[in-house]
Amino acid sequence: MYKAIRESHAEKGYPIETACELLHAARSAYHKWASGKLSRRAEENERLADTIEKIHEESPDKGYRRLNDDLRHDHGIHVNDKRVLRICRARDIKSTIKYSNHGCTRRAKNPQYIAENLLNRQFHADKPNEKWLTDVTEFKWYEGVTVHKLYLSAILDLYDRRIVSFVLSERNDNPLVYKTFDKAVKANQDAHPLFHSDRGFQYTGRAFHHKLQQAGMTQSMSRVAHCIDNGPMEGFWGILKRERYYGRRFTCKRELAQMITGYIHYYNTMRVQRGLGVLTPMEKYALCFAA
Repeated sequence: MYKAIRESHAEKGYPIETACELLHAARSAYHKWASGKLSRRAEENERLADTIEKIHEESPDKGYRRLNDDLRHDHGIHVNDKRVLRICRARDIKSTIKYSNHGCTRRAKNPQYIAENLLNRQFHADKPNEKWLTDVTEFKWYEGVTVHKLYLSAILDLYDRRIVSFVLSERNDNPLVYKTFDKAVKANQDAHPLFHSDRGFQYTGRAFHHKLQQAGMTQSMSRVAHCIDNGPMEGFWGILKRERYYGRRFTCKRELAQMITGYIHYYNTMRVQRGLGVLTPMEKYALCFAA
């Protein structure tokens, strides 16, 4: 707009006052711009924009809220979301697109054990290992025209949203879920959480229910066709796939497995979350024990 005012004045001889009035621009603001001197606020925004661009180059999946979280957590810069949003729009900084998530849960045809929905969408926990959520999701990799699948089973703690344990397998079967559970118990031997899942065939068997009883855990299950009952776990799948999987084509199982393993480490130790007070899951976990 200011460039148009200057050009119309220089080329056509239009009065600056009239041009400013027609374009609803303050004359003082135009003259300050024409002098080439940036205000203190504008200079701050330029420095802030450069920092935001560097963060976005490293992680293009981040939107303005997560960019602001990183400014606070990693750079000690405290500004509001609206300011970051304005800068992102001015520099055309956009996050990657979120694709739809398609689950791979297979309902048990003849479930041996069905638990009540004891969690009842109470997604808050007062301490670590009070409530665990679990699920299985699938990924695809390609060998020519042949499609291969890789399954990820994981357990999430509701207090700090950390991934307690995870296992990858080419088969979506009982051993996949059992190994994930055994790893979580081995790493947290004193934990006796409420254990929540959907009604997938792995979780409705008597053998798995017996494992929970032996570990001193109480079983809870989502209702049929109510995926929101396991919302935070479904949310983690969406985060992982949006930030590292969608938009890419993996042609090697090893590459896909390395991506998943590396991302879970990044998620637990480096990815700050506003719901945790702009902390990483492991920082939240450590603070609880420090307190």
